[in-house]
Amino acid sequence: MVRRRIWNRGDLRLLIVGLVFALAWAGIGYRLFNLQGSRAVALATVGFDQRISEQPIPAVRGTVYDRDGVELAMTIDGWNVVVDPMMLDDPAATALVLAPFADVGLAELTTEFVEAQSKGRRYAEVAMRVDSAHRDAIRAAIRSYNDANDPDIVGVFYREQPLRVYPTGDIAAQVIGLTAYDDGSGIEGLERTFNSELQGRPGKLIVEHDPSGRVIPQGQVLLEPATPGSDIVTTIDREIQFTVEQGLRKAIQKTNAIGGSIVVMDPETGAILAMASWPSLDLNDRSQVSPEVLRNRAVADVYEPGSTLKALTVAAAIDQGIVTKDTPIDTPKSVTVGDYEYEDIGRNPAWMSVADVVKRSSNVGTIEIERRLGKELHYDYLTAFGLGAPAGLDLAGERHGQLNPVSRWNETSGSSIAIGYAVGTTPLQMAAVYSAIANDGVYTEPYLVSEVIHPDGTRITAKPRTRRVISVETAVIMREILGRVVSAEDGTGRRARMTDFTAGGKTGSTNKFDVDLQRYTDETMASFIGMAPLNDPKIVIAVVLDTPTGSLEDGADLANGGASAAPVFAEVAQIVLHQLGIAPDKL
Repeated sequence: MVRRRIWNRGDLRLLIVGLVFALAWAGIGYRLFNLQGSRAVALATVGFDQRISEQPIPAVRGTVYDRDGVELAMTIDGWNVVVDPMMLDDPAATALVLAPFADVGLAELTTEFVEAQSKGRRYAEVAMRVDSAHRDAIRAAIRSYNDANDPDIVGVFYREQPLRVYPTGDIAAQVIGLTAYDDGSGIEGLERTFNSELQGRPGKLIVEHDPSGRVIPQGQVLLEPATPGSDIVTTIDREIQFTVEQGLRKAIQKTNAIGGSIVVMDPETGAILAMASWPSLDLNDRSQVSPEVLRNRAVADVYEPGSTLKALTVAAAIDQGIVTKDTPIDTPKSVTVGDYEYEDIGRNPAWMSVADVVKRSSNVGTIEIERRLGKELHYDYLTAFGLGAPAGLDLAGERHGQLNPVSRWNETSGSSIAIGYAVGTTPLQMAAVYSAIANDGVYTEPYLVSEVIHPDGTRITAKPRTRRVISVETAVIMREILGRVVSAEDGTGRRARMTDFTAGGKTGSTNKFDVDLQRYTDETMASFIGMAPLNDPKIVIAVVLDTPTGSLEDGADLANGGASAAPVFAEVAQIVLHQLGIAPDKL
């Protein structure tokens, strides 16, 4: 009997094929379930992301104004001019037309176009951040070429790029500062200090497009508008600033100084009306930019103030009732403190009144007054007048000087500080010191920005802090003493006299310390800090010149503040007071 087989070989093959197909369909089903079920939302999101593009919308940076509403820094429509080299029929001809407007020369531009074309690149820069007039000039040049030649120049594009401009050029350059070329953020001066207020918040435009990059008409469009930056109103008076910068420029030329600064301050309000530094620069010309010219010397240069600080020492002693302006002070030729001998320059009487000590700028006399005052009280007044701390501007690059605590003073510290050595100050700090004397003994923090105006119109107004540092009576006496420095024939500040106004102030001359050599050199910092009109001061002006050299016609050494800085004060103060409409008090 023959047994019949249930399965033959063909049936087995069919079964195996069937199982393979079944598993394949099961896999496809699982994949479909996975894609359209559990991962549907995530994959839809990926697909949407691939169809959309996000375009940033830059925020318009806020405007910087002077105190009269004149623009010092503003943002206008700007453009980046670029070329698609692959669209150029004649790279050399295109370069010839565009070279007069480009950031590079003809040869370099031609090479850039040719090399980009040979490598298949679709982008080449011609001119970055140009204004509308520059762009229109380029368009006109291309049209003129195309009218006379064939084929036309094509492939030149203009991309919007906000442009930061400075309408006043070099006026208050170091005060205003600059913005970065790449992202437009502030990198110096007020542009940096108030960057968060000025920069605003960028917006964005989101559009849906097809795989070819074309916008889908029925696609999703999302627009988030940019929020413009806030405007700031400074205390700078553009006309006064111009006067001050002209005066400083002339002083640098006359004295051969390597640098200098002038600060003009309203002693009652603390407002900085002008702040000039030399060397300077035109903010619209980036080729002039360097750390040296960007440095705001009025707040960044720390120097030993010399005899201008004697007024503070004397004011403290008078305020404490330790001396009066008429108290006699022994003034020998020299005095030894510890291991150091201090001398007076020139010949002085054997004794002088306190007022004469200031008028003739006696080192020995001032040291004796400081000895009677004592180091603790001396230090208290120094700090009350703002030394050793920032002046309050919070301006980029501002330094706070140097004043050691009493615990670190040695045997000669008090004597040296009394005459303006062993202490570091800035021109702004010294202007603030004298402003307290001018303002009847009340110290007012100096400030540069009076208002911040938000896009919605709300305003934040500056409220500088004040504190009394000496009594009204002491301030009046000190103004009288400082007036003698200028009005007396033997006063060191006699060259600070003006034709129409009375003035008071103090000269200063300090030898510069060489850190590398660890000794003082023959180079000097010469200064004069004064106020006018004397009985009711409306301005305080600090003039500081770095390393003046030469002499006046009468032989006076320009290394001394009385010869170099005091005449600058007189010239600038006379004009500024008239600009402010102050009535002359000198008949």
